[in-house]
Amino acid sequence: MEILWVLMAVVLIAFVLLPYLRRRRGGIELVPPGHPDAADPADYGFLREEELDIRLPGPDQDLLDVLDLVQRTHDYKAAQQLLAGTETEGELRWQRVQAFAGAAALELQQRPGGVGEIPGGQWLRVWRAEQPKDAGGAAVHAEFLVQQAWRTSTPGTDDFRIIMEEARSALSDAALLAPGDPVPYIVELSVARGLHYSREEFEQLWLKILDRAPHHMGAHLAALHYWCEKWHGSRELAYRFAEAAAARAPRGSLLAAMPLFAVFEHLPEVNLVSGFYQSEVVTKAIHGALHAVHTARPDDPMLAHVRHLLVFFLVRAERWAEAMDQLIHVDGHVGALPWALSPDPAAEFAVYRALAVAGYEANGGSPATLPH
Repeated sequence: MEILWVLMAVVLIAFVLLPYLRRRRGGIELVPPGHPDAADPADYGFLREEELDIRLPGPDQDLLDVLDLVQRTHDYKAAQQLLAGTETEGELRWQRVQAFAGAAALELQQRPGGVGEIPGGQWLRVWRAEQPKDAGGAAVHAEFLVQQAWRTSTPGTDDFRIIMEEARSALSDAALLAPGDPVPYIVELSVARGLHYSREEFEQLWLKILDRAPHHMGAHLAALHYWCEKWHGSRELAYRFAEAAAARAPRGSLLAAMPLFAVFEHLPEVNLVSGFYQSEVVTKAIHGALHAVHTARPDDPMLAHVRHLLVFFLVRAERWAEAMDQLIHVDGHVGALPWALSPDPAAEFAVYRALAVAGYEANGGSPATLPH
């Protein structure tokens, strides 16, 4: 938590300075608002902050269309059909399950329901009631319960434990409905973290996932949390897990970027000095992630996740041109780490984007020199 406060402080400071940034060869200089030399992200075709979509890390128009339809009509059937047509083993199904569950949870938060009022997320309850044997609905319901536990309760409290136990029961039902689907077991990784599974119990769960989807990036990211120092592991165990995943990653797999996520999860509490981001461990992790990005399929659903984290590290390491290269691929969607940890993901992303533009121009870059 202390790390987050430090990061937020840095972001707030930078946000105040945004209108005053301008290019100057070799560095970034402050200028008055409206100065003609002030760096402007709009010159690169980047969207305005208020236009950034905080729901997803990257484009999934089918999902967005269905989400809009479900929330407008309060009818789950389009969501059911989309999940039924999404391959079981891939990353996309897991992301879509998360998105539907998150939408229902946010609706419930905004409209908890009162006398004569239909509570938010009612379409999910109807889905489960009318289609109890539907594997997609069962998975979304279980993920919804997990998100509710983390959103509304404090880990370790009775309320948290009760919701997590309910989620674990729902996940058992979901797994029985689709024995080959890794998603229920991936969702259970969050339950394992919250309910303090022993390492033996966690390893047994992990083996079930590896049997079904051994190279699933989303599963590895979820498992990494368990091994982190702030949960049930240590920096060394988390690094070991991430590096082992990267070592066995097949060509074209984004698992080669796992060490960068492990570094992010263990940022030092005092990280205001740029030297840390240029250290050997961070540089090596950045290079692994860049290699993964360059060899991955352009349509890999996890590609945007890696690019967003690269933006964060490349900006902090003052590798402006490389940061800009990632930004042109992800601008428009900001529903990913590290922005998702902020109360205002779009604003935090905009800060880093503006710093990247200013740094790029300070070193001779311009819209004309940026490859597309």
